[in-house]
Amino acid sequence: MPYELKRVFASLPQMERGVAKVIGGDPKGNNFLYTNGKCVIIRNIENPAIADIYTEHAHQVTVAKYAPSGFYIASGDASGKIRIWDTTQKEHMLKYEYTPISGKVKDIAWTEDSKRLAVVGDGREKFGAVFLWDSGSSVGEVSGHSKLINSVDIRQKRPYRLATASDDTCASFFEGPPFKFKFTLRDHSQFVNCIRFSPDGSRFVTAGADGQIFIYDGTTGERVGSLGGEKAHKGGIYAVSWSPDSSQLISASGDKTVKLWDVGATTAVTTFNLGSDVTDQQLGCLWQKDHLLSISLSGYINYLDKNNPNRPIRTIKGHTKSIQCVTVHKNEGRPYIYSGSHDGHINYWDAETGENDCFSGKGHSNQVSKIVTDEANELVTCSMDDTLRYTSISKKEYSASDVVKMDFQPKSVSVGAGGLSLAVCIGQIVLVKDKKKVFTLDNLGYEAEVGALHPGGTTAAVGGADGKVHLYSVQGNTLKDEGKALEVKGPITDMAYSNDGAYLAAIDDKKVITVFNVADGYSVKNEFYGHHAKPVTLAWSPDNEHFATGGMDMLVYVWTVSDPDQRLKIPDAHRLHHVSGLAWIDAHTLVTTSHDASVKQWTITY
Repeated sequence: MPYELKRVFASLPQMERGVAKVIGGDPKGNNFLYTNGKCVIIRNIENPAIADIYTEHAHQVTVAKYAPSGFYIASGDASGKIRIWDTTQKEHMLKYEYTPISGKVKDIAWTEDSKRLAVVGDGREKFGAVFLWDSGSSVGEVSGHSKLINSVDIRQKRPYRLATASDDTCASFFEGPPFKFKFTLRDHSQFVNCIRFSPDGSRFVTAGADGQIFIYDGTTGERVGSLGGEKAHKGGIYAVSWSPDSSQLISASGDKTVKLWDVGATTAVTTFNLGSDVTDQQLGCLWQKDHLLSISLSGYINYLDKNNPNRPIRTIKGHTKSIQCVTVHKNEGRPYIYSGSHDGHINYWDAETGENDCFSGKGHSNQVSKIVTDEANELVTCSMDDTLRYTSISKKEYSASDVVKMDFQPKSVSVGAGGLSLAVCIGQIVLVKDKKKVFTLDNLGYEAEVGALHPGGTTAAVGGADGKVHLYSVQGNTLKDEGKALEVKGPITDMAYSNDGAYLAAIDDKKVITVFNVADGYSVKNEFYGHHAKPVTLAWSPDNEHFATGGMDMLVYVWTVSDPDQRLKIPDAHRLHHVSGLAWIDAHTLVTTSHDASVKQWTITY
């Protein structure tokens, strides 16, 4: 059984309020780069559904920048480590690795010949370093600051100049190589967040938390003016990006706008309004060929429209936080993927194009733990906010009335025929019919972990931390304990009936999968071994012959019910991250989600 990675729907950038986000662009203008968690995400700027994820840093990655040659990317993490890796091969071979500073890397800049790089950020002894890319040996000293350095840039023409911007409210100007400190620029009154040379090297600008942008001569470092008179923005400015012809630039601000400036005239040509919510603060931007991109605090990536500044051409959405659960549903014949995340977000994705959005209105306020679809074309979700929600798939908006409040936190929800849902909560099992609680069971005598309603609607199976599956019969609006418990090897982490109801599969934290034959009085059909850490999610293929499991060992297995030896292993499905959810689009297409906040599709051939 071979497998192939078919599509990657990437996570959004990881954002933090009041912290600038550096976005990298590739010199050819085709891709852009950002980071989330331990991942560097490379996306095609024309078609952002085409993405590649690099996951080799052991710590949170903070910034990544292409070398001007386009052949390498340098990425820096929270521990001060820099990795320089190949962009031309899918394997992204590591070329060099250095630890130039002892704290979080905030920015990286290359010289135009791709031979030297400057790295700045936080550190104990120093806040920056500049060195040869192939040996790590120093080509100067980044000094002159008393606090962490936020931003660095190098003039892309000779004679080289290097400039830095810091939390100490100053910028510094260097000549080289070897780079030597020349003088301090003290024009800002608050943190300086960003410093950038124009592509032609004639100018550089600084942008600060004081809402100011100052312009300097690129060769001498002399101040030649400022943008927008007294202030460029009403709020702090987090990022600037120059136009390829060096005549204009864009600036991103906490005032929820991006401005497009004519640098020669020092005036704003266009003001893009990105919203009124705090999550609409603009923390990063990139001007690449004809594309003007900005990043909101929400993580959304906005493609700005010069002709319609109040409405972006497109906004890329997705998840910024780890995905906890996933399901697939066909809407008018087209398959959609629904994913729920750690922060309560639910996103829907067109499985073929990657076009995606989130439901409108107010939804879950905490982690979405489980997501399924019912026969009424609703998404049924349970959350750590102690609710079950029923959301119309066609309306795509949350309904305030279709919420069922639980007495205890629900861990799992499953649906059956006739409007039934089974919620397994901490210490309680709840039967819901037509969005009303009709029956609860307390004092179970075991800790219930997960529930599954048989597709026929007559049986409810509940998996416990006692290593048993407890069977209840559904009689009208009640559950009757049948006094029958099926033994597995350990506490149950997930469980599901096959779509035709013929089998029940359970996974446990002793890493064993047990499949029971329903018609044969739940006799054990087969046991499956292979995971080397706790599996947490299980999904049956529509063919009822295969099922997939995934978990904390970052492995996904596709198993054959009739033959435990016939199995397919997908190693590193989401490198360095737990697999959190599985779903099938069809018998040959598996969807995986993970704590890396991305959604992947795999083609499986038997």
